[in-house]
Amino acid sequence: MTRLFFSGNEAIARGALQAGVSLATAYPGTPSTEILENLSRMGGTRTIWSPNEKIAVELASGVSFAGHRALAAMKHVGVNVAADPIFTLAYTGVRGGLVIITADDPELHSSQNEQDNRRYASFARIPMLEPANSQEALDFTREAFELSERFDIPFFVRTTTRISHGKSLIEINEKSNTVSTVVPGLVKDPSKYVMVPANARVKHRELEERIEMIARYGEKCSFNSVEMKGTALGIITSGISYNYVMEAVPDASVLKLGLVFPLPDDLIRDFASRCDRVVIVEELEPYLEEWVRFLGIECEGKSLIPRFGEIDTGMVRNALTTVPEGYRPSKPESINTGDIPDRPPVMCVGCPHRGIFHILNRKKAFVAGDIGCYTLAVTPPLSAIHTTVCMGAGISQAVGIEAVLPEEHGKVVAVIGDSTFLHSGMGGVLNMAFNEIPATVLLLDNYTTAMTGRQDHPGSGFDATGNRTRQVDWETLLNGLGVEHVRLVDAYDLDEIRTVLEEEIHRDAPSVIVVQGACMLLKNKPVKRQAPCRINENLCTDCGMCLRIGCPAISRKNGASEEKPIIDDTQCTGCDICSQVCQFEAIGREG
Repeated sequence: MTRLFFSGNEAIARGALQAGVSLATAYPGTPSTEILENLSRMGGTRTIWSPNEKIAVELASGVSFAGHRALAAMKHVGVNVAADPIFTLAYTGVRGGLVIITADDPELHSSQNEQDNRRYASFARIPMLEPANSQEALDFTREAFELSERFDIPFFVRTTTRISHGKSLIEINEKSNTVSTVVPGLVKDPSKYVMVPANARVKHRELEERIEMIARYGEKCSFNSVEMKGTALGIITSGISYNYVMEAVPDASVLKLGLVFPLPDDLIRDFASRCDRVVIVEELEPYLEEWVRFLGIECEGKSLIPRFGEIDTGMVRNALTTVPEGYRPSKPESINTGDIPDRPPVMCVGCPHRGIFHILNRKKAFVAGDIGCYTLAVTPPLSAIHTTVCMGAGISQAVGIEAVLPEEHGKVVAVIGDSTFLHSGMGGVLNMAFNEIPATVLLLDNYTTAMTGRQDHPGSGFDATGNRTRQVDWETLLNGLGVEHVRLVDAYDLDEIRTVLEEEIHRDAPSVIVVQGACMLLKNKPVKRQAPCRINENLCTDCGMCLRIGCPAISRKNGASEEKPIIDDTQCTGCDICSQVCQFEAIGREG
């Protein structure tokens, strides 16, 4: 028995290895990214970064159909992208165990919405396990493969940010390793795997029968547990919320649900019948509360606990201040957070995206943006992003604007990163070219998926384990999508960018400008820093233009408004963007 201090993502990776997973795949997205990274680091299985979550699930299903165990990991919005194969895989079932990780992000720490994917489990009719700590993340993941094969259906494992990134002690018992009994190989069974209507109608009935079987299994399984400590107050909860309940109301009776779809009706009824008052404690949607009410049980839930954002021990404690005597909420502990300065999100020093957004700001262009670290250009002083909805949406939005507002031609551009473009931007460009709508797309190529921690993709030239592989040729790819006008520019050459942008944004044809500059944090091809820049105080007129590029290395001395700007040479990478925006030649590089 080995004891380790693991995050939930590390534990999921170890649980998949204990289950003998043959292949794991993912598209990076906070808070799920480290699952595949840890699997790559631990070894013992093949890991693949997929261009998007739909492809990841489809790839994993192929592995499953071949009789091997497979895992596909993604953040919550990734399930939206993967929903198409997921819904039908519920019908086909599996051969080798197939587990899909959905890492939800209550409080939107790094997401565009905070959807509750327990709804997806119910909607897609795919069972879902929800661990409450790292030990359960390991155990539930390992067992999910077993259950997937036992019930012939994919299994969801749902985490939230606090489970994914929070660390706790786990015990690893190699004797718990499991082995699939499925014999790998090709199996031709069209009635199971070909979902033409005649087969799908049969499979839908079989799916509902499997869900009933799993619900009966849930009545007795170890994932669901009851802790009776009295009858005055009973709390039904799951996942991270269980921990808050245990801290806030340690004397209450608790029904902790680990299998959150399908739910155990008889277990819930029995628990509720033994409690005078039933309260549902859960983050985001009233998912459990609605089901408990559907069973005809009177309960409280969202009347006490908010429907948005993360909850915590204090919220649960405050919500239950009216608990009956004898069930005293625990006292809050004061936490000294120290003198922590505010750190607003900002692009890194030396970021190759800074120059293009400075130009777009000065040009007063309407920028249809996308998901990635360049979304930080929405904040002052750059203030150069005007839409951000989901991966790939910016291109289609710019095309839509150009289609109905031709008089605004020359004022609208779409901006998308290289990883995001390969995820879901290609279809938008294909549509733009096919319909001959004269929009302009800026493809910001920094050779990595920077936002989530520099994961590789087909444009980086490296695979998930850091080995060299084929690299996308942008001109060839874009020409193949039907774009005749493709321009490659240096992200750090502002004059070249201005010239090319002016030509392409007014071109009466679809065009793409590939703005190339390596991320300063690139791991496979580290960028060599230049000598830092300095401001000549005698030449500086204090116009403030260098401050408007939003570089963290440039500030006023001591923060005083009457002081001229200075450059912190411990941060400066010598990217030279600031010297190019200075109209008075007051900024130059040392040496």
